[in-house]
Amino acid sequence: MPDTSIVDSHTRARTFLDTSARLPERRLARLLLDDGGIDDACAVLETLAAYRNPDGGFGWALEPDVRCPDSQPLAADFALEILDLVLRSPVGRDTRVLAGARDLAEPLLPYLASVAVDGGLPIVLPSVAAHPRAAHWGDGVFPPALNPTAGITARLLDLGFESRWLTEAASFCRREIDALTPERPLDAHSATGVLRFLTAWPDRAWADGRVRAVTDSFDRMPLLQLYPGVGYGLTPLDLAPHPGDPLRSAFPDDAIPAHLDELAAAQQQDGGWPLGWTPPGPAAEQEWRGVVTVRALHVLKLNER
Repeated sequence: MPDTSIVDSHTRARTFLDTSARLPERRLARLLLDDGGIDDACAVLETLAAYRNPDGGFGWALEPDVRCPDSQPLAADFALEILDLVLRSPVGRDTRVLAGARDLAEPLLPYLASVAVDGGLPIVLPSVAAHPRAAHWGDGVFPPALNPTAGITARLLDLGFESRWLTEAASFCRREIDALTPERPLDAHSATGVLRFLTAWPDRAWADGRVRAVTDSFDRMPLLQLYPGVGYGLTPLDLAPHPGDPLRSAFPDDAIPAHLDELAAAQQQDGGWPLGWTPPGPAAEQEWRGVVTVRALHVLKLNER
């Protein structure tokens, strides 16, 4: 017999999504939580087209903390994360789904090349400063960095793309990863993209050593909460959401169960999950809560919670 508390939790969460979430998140919930089919996967991809700009990039607050309509590398990273979830679903290897994902991602190549510096991408561009945005985006002036270059590069390479800029971006990532030191550590946001890049990189002798260096720093990594704590931070579930992820062996044995317990307990009375930061307004807050609620439900489902 199903655990009635879990059934009630899921019912309240789905009601929250139905009444409060954006279309991309509602479509993603159908695919990931209801074991959706090929049409559902393609529908997720179709919802992203509304956020596309003529330059090939994504904007229009696809990443809800940046209300700027202009294309941003941050929005490209957000779109590719959704593509990755679609492709990792049970129907993700279907030829129609793969073709749709490639069609959606391919226009990003010239756009990203146009805003890159020596292959590297800034996470946002100064154009964000003309529009409401979360406080941490400031004046929008950021240098090229591993966040978001590593994650974007890895996902585009996984899709089978080749371009001059992708080659330059991969070289940028390798240089920046090789330059990391204990005095210049990765933060947790950067680590998610770097580990994705290293996992996909074909030179395993080089990549495996760098993976070990990153995982060895987990106990002192900025913005990573090894155990549930107060304040903002990523958790082991953000870096290794799936029970079969090899990265899980790098965390203390009791860290994952502790975070799963905390995640399940964090659901609010309205059925959604809360945020750990302040978005730039009520629309952004509601949109983000839809995003984090789908993420929470998906992680709990993967871990049979």
